[in-house]
Amino acid sequence: MRLHVCAVGRLRAGPERDLVDDYYTRLDRTGRPLGLGPVAELEVEDKKNLGMAAEAVLLERAIPSGALIATLDERGRVLSSPEFAEMLAGWRDGGRQDVAFVIGGADGIDPSLRAKAGFSLSFGRMVWPHMLVRVMLAEQLYRAATILGGGPYHRA
Repeated sequence: MRLHVCAVGRLRAGPERDLVDDYYTRLDRTGRPLGLGPVAELEVEDKKNLGMAAEAVLLERAIPSGALIATLDERGRVLSSPEFAEMLAGWRDGGRQDVAFVIGGADGIDPSLRAKAGFSLSFGRMVWPHMLVRVMLAEQLYRAATILGGGPYHRA
């Protein structure tokens, strides 16, 4: 199952980029034998600052046709790491080819795009900067692969 991270904004060189790249590299090694990955990053920018509606149009263009849309949103479901791993495995085992994790900009995801989502995930009731959400998602994808593979990374 191919994984896509469709996000508003460019993750430039720095600690967040380094962390995301590290987790994606780990996921590629761990997840591919399990049918998870690779991860494709699709970054969009609203250069005219037209807001969430304009960002939604750009994000929709980045989402692969037929992909399950999974938004990262404070209103989404809060899952444990094992529950997240089970959900990914369920999508994979159900024949899902592509999952697009959608991360909005500073103002979130436009309601029109949120309405098209097949799933919405929250990393808690707090609001996180979208660049940190990308790091957290990358880590959780890697953690899910280690859980599914029976690896020692997840010790809960």
